[in-house]
Order: sequence, then structure tokens, then C-alpha cells
Amino acid sequence: MSPDGTWTIGELAERAGVTVKTVRFYSDRGLLPESGRSAGGHRRYGAEALDRLRLIRSLRALDLPVPEVGRVLEQEDEALDDVLEDVIGGQLEVLGSRLAALRWREASLRMLRDCDAGERAERLRLIGAVTVPPSTASMVRFWRYWLPPRLPSRVVSAFLDQAVPQLPDDPTPAQVWSFARLHALVSGNCSGSVRPQPAVHLPDRGYRPAVLYDGLGEAYALASAELRAGRPPRAGEALDCFVSVYALSRGTRDTPAFRRLLGRQLAADPRIDLYWQLTTDLTTRPGHPPEPNPGSSHDWLCAALDDETGTTGPR
Repeated sequence: MSPDGTWTIGELAERAGVTVKTVRFYSDRGLLPESGRSAGGHRRYGAEALDRLRLIRSLRALDLPVPEVGRVLEQEDEALDDVLEDVIGGQLEVLGSRLAALRWREASLRMLRDCDAGERAERLRLIGAVTVPPSTASMVRFWRYWLPPRLPSRVVSAFLDQAVPQLPDDPTPAQVWSFARLHALVSGNCSGSVRPQPAVHLPDRGYRPAVLYDGLGEAYALASAELRAGRPPRAGEALDCFVSVYALSRGTRDTPAFRRLLGRQLAADPRIDLYWQLTTDLTTRPGHPPEPNPGSSHDWLCAALDDETGTTGPR
């Protein structure tokens, strides 16, 4: 250190264990203020510059962008902890997204490596249409198109919470393939379905969709409990709740005659059946029983209704 208590750029770089180019870079961006210039116009730095440079290096070692480093350095000591917490939290989110992308890419590559050679080109085409990390936005758009119009936003949100699956953080190759097929399915043309929506979902058939969708969540939850317990379709609380929701939406009573009518009316779009199957494949953890969803719950309830009434709907 010179008699005036300052360092040259080279002296500061040597003490900090960095290159002169690094010190100049941070100085030029205003992160490392100079204490002055020598008679020859060379940069000089005070003793406080060493601590500041070490802090900059620590923040950059966490991969914080230079603007975020500057934001931290601008704070007074009493506000530093709050800003650091905010910046570190944001960086953790960024890092989590990167790690998720890497895990999905790894599983995608393993899936392509292990599949039959004749399937690789088609699988690559479907995988290439998926963003990494993947998004469920296409599923949300699909359901908003398929659901009856003018449903209350509260009902739509509740249904989407059940219908749009949570994607696994660390997917298997099979789960990546299921998601790629699911994405392709929901991104297709809905108007090309082989069958229309179930008649009971249409307002001109005497059922009120808003009432129906508002109540089905409870019935599906009860059926999910039956599925998790491994019980076969049967009469009971779940089926009674299911039928009563349909009866309420039609403005009638739950009678044996109504149950027979309902059993004949319930139907599904084959696209929806495939959606639920792929959702099951996507959300079920390896080595665990299939995870119930509204589709499998609906099928369980319809089978229970058929067993009770002795009818088989056009499903």
C-alpha cells in the first residue's frame, strides 16, 4: 500500500486473488469505485475496496447477474440482509428451473436411447414440440375449450386444479413420453373428436353444467379414496353423491328410474379417456399404485352405477 493508503489496480488484484482485467471490469461497471487517480492517471483503490471486491466475488460465485450484484452493493448495512434474502430467493428459483430442465432433458435422452429404432423418429418429433422445462398451459387451454361455456370462474378453477396434473420434478423416461403424448393430444384439433361431449354435460339436455361441475369434485374425491383402498366399484357414499349431483343439476330426485336413465346417458369423448390414461401414467410414481384422477374416479363411479342398475351406458 502506498504512503497515501491506496493500492494500484495490480496490487488490489494480487491481494484479492483475481486478475487486473477482473478489477477493471467491475470498476468500469461502477461496482468497485476508485478512491482517486495517480499523477499519471492510474487508478487507485482504498483499503475498503478489498472487502468490497471479495463480496462481489462471493455474489458472483453464486451466479448472481452483475445487475443483481450492484443492487446488493447499493444497500445500507441495515437493509442488506433483506435484499440478500430476496436476491438469493430469486436465484434459487432460477436454479430450480434450470435443474428441472436438465432432469427432463436427461429423461428425454434416455427415453430416445432406449426405445426401438423404428419409433425413435416419431418420438423425437413429439419430444421436440415440448418446451423444457415443460408447461401445462396447453392442458389448461384444452379444458377451457372442452368445458361447457359460461361456467363460473370458481368452478372452472376448481376443475382445472383436479384435471391438470402436477408434473414430476424428476421424471422417468416413461413419464416424459407420456407427457409428450399428452401434449400432442391436447394440442390437436378438438373438433375432430369421434364422439361429442356427454349428453348430460350439455345445457339443452336438461342438466345445468354449472351445478354439475360444482358438485362432481366431492364425488370424485370420495371415489378416489375407494380407488386408493383398492376397492372394486360398489354402491355407497361415493355413488350416492355422484348420482345426487346429477339429479340436482337436472332438478329432479334421485330415484331408481333416474339412476337407470343416467346409466344410459353417461358417455365420454375417446380423447378424454386417453387424456386420463396418460395423466395416470404421468403422475404415478414408479413402483406405486396408479394415482386416481377425475377420469379414473368417473369410470369407477360409472361402473358402480352399471352394477347397481344392470345397465351399460354408451361408454
